[in-house]
Amino acid sequence: MTAVQSEDWATAAKCRGMGDALFPEAVDQKRARSVCLGCPVRFDCLAEALDNRIEWGVWGGMTERERRQLLRQRPDVRSWRSVLVSQPSVLGGQQGAHASK
Repeated sequence: MTAVQSEDWATAAKCRGMGDALFPEAVDQKRARSVCLGCPVRFDCLAEALDNRIEWGVWGGMTERERRQLLRQRPDVRSWRSVLVSQPSVLGGQQGAHASK
């Protein structure tokens, strides 16, 4: 993915412009995930965080802890974007996206 493509999905995110609001601590992370519900670019967002091992914030509707668990369960994945497009069930019901960095 090029930088231009990355910018394209980020401009369509429901959280665009929210800044630090999606980088809360502890219990507030679950509340921040609600912004991700129904976001049209949640897979792009989550793939960005997983492919780049982003450790902070809510991305694609998943908290830091949830992403770490998914990465441990699937250490073989080289492109999360491909996995999420072909097997969205890998999220186990998770929804959402995050673009603000």
